[in-house]
Amino acid sequence: MPDDRDPLTKHPTPRDPDDAQRALERVEILLRRADRVEAVTHRQHHGEDDARHRLGEALTHRQHEVELERELDCLHPADVAYLLEALPNDHRMAVWEHIKSEDSVVDSGEVLLELSEGVREALVASMTTDEIVSAVEELDADELADLAPDLPPQVFDLLSSELTLEEREQVRSAMSFPEDSVGARMNFEMVTIRDDVTLEVVLRYLRRFDELPDQCDQVFVVDRDHKLIGSLPLDRLLINEPETEVVAVMRTDLLTLQPEDDAGDAAQAFERYDLVSAPVVDAQGRLVGRLTVNEVVDVIREESEEAQLSAAGLREEEDIFAPVGDSIRNRAPWLLLNLVTASVASFVASRFENTVGQIVILAFLMSIIAGIGGNSGNQTMTLIIRALALGRIGASNVRQLVIKELTVSVLIGLGGGIIAGGFAYAMSGRLLIWPVMAGAMLANMLVGAALGIIVPLTRARFGKDPAIGSSVLLTFATDTLGFLIFLGLATLVLL
Repeated sequence: MPDDRDPLTKHPTPRDPDDAQRALERVEILLRRADRVEAVTHRQHHGEDDARHRLGEALTHRQHEVELERELDCLHPADVAYLLEALPNDHRMAVWEHIKSEDSVVDSGEVLLELSEGVREALVASMTTDEIVSAVEELDADELADLAPDLPPQVFDLLSSELTLEEREQVRSAMSFPEDSVGARMNFEMVTIRDDVTLEVVLRYLRRFDELPDQCDQVFVVDRDHKLIGSLPLDRLLINEPETEVVAVMRTDLLTLQPEDDAGDAAQAFERYDLVSAPVVDAQGRLVGRLTVNEVVDVIREESEEAQLSAAGLREEEDIFAPVGDSIRNRAPWLLLNLVTASVASFVASRFENTVGQIVILAFLMSIIAGIGGNSGNQTMTLIIRALALGRIGASNVRQLVIKELTVSVLIGLGGGIIAGGFAYAMSGRLLIWPVMAGAMLANMLVGAALGIIVPLTRARFGKDPAIGSSVLLTFATDTLGFLIFLGLATLVLL
């Protein structure tokens, strides 16, 4: 088999985004076949102490290991992580046993970095101290800082003792910042130069490196105090004459970040200005690190996943094969809250038992009112949450936004109410049910839109995630008030 590994990273070169999915299918087939063969062999020779049979079992087991090794060794660490996350626990552990073995060419430390938090915690818990140290001892300081929360304290202390003083300081610095800050995401590997040297000197300096840092699209220009004064993009380095001084071609209009900046805000800047990397400076303007686009992609993905989980009422990302108890603890709180809110809505509806008893068609129509109000509110809420995430809502435009959203709800509510009222009239034959249906739909859509604006803006105002719990509160309000408005109007008009 030809070696398709990158000569610098030593990782297999990804060629097709579907490679990981196909590898997963092949690995699952191998593991299931190994399970069947082992079960049959065990039944056939159970209780026998025959050396030949034991040798046959060992050879069969070794054959399966070789086949598994062949599949895994040609995968990038990110694809191996994807495969581990998609396997049930017993098969996951079987694959991990191979990956962390000394014979495996897969970098287990790189795989741990790529795994989701829940899966990584479970795999680290299954490893001995020596195995963990062997897996992560070659990682860079910023990578070790990423893994530190999931490592046993004694392992982290042991690894820290083997770092240089500079690396220990870097790890300590990265861990001192909040998880969602630039400081926790920045990379300490970077190339710095002075502004009074020529491009030829810079080229000679760069050739001394075995490899450049990842995502290195520019080298940073600093003064004697290591304060950032500009950057030299690699394209300018290559296309200008070698005798040109750095100061003549360097950029000074840099976007700079600070360690305390929010990583999500930094990701928006990368998206807006099409950046590959950006310098990170401290309060005195000294260069302390850089943020790269690969970290920004992770930030965007994590924020998107967090928003999806929050909208569903999940507190944290969940391993799909997590223990039942963990899944219950993650999912139950919001489901119980949903149960409470649904009970309140049912109680409100029960107060109009006499109305519904006399006009039975109302029982079928009131779900339309609640559903339309909830959907309208969800549309508004989704737009508001996204605008908040992108920093597009402020004190100067919030009034215009509220007016616009309520206007949209009124116009759609009027049109939809006329259609829904006509439908209700066709079903019941009662002319007065038309204005009841139309009025209730318009009112509940306004309720949904108002709450879709108020709830996320209020949560954001108090520093809370606007996505968490918003949909639950919206559903509660549109169901409860929808039933109250519709059945109340029906009681006043139709009885």
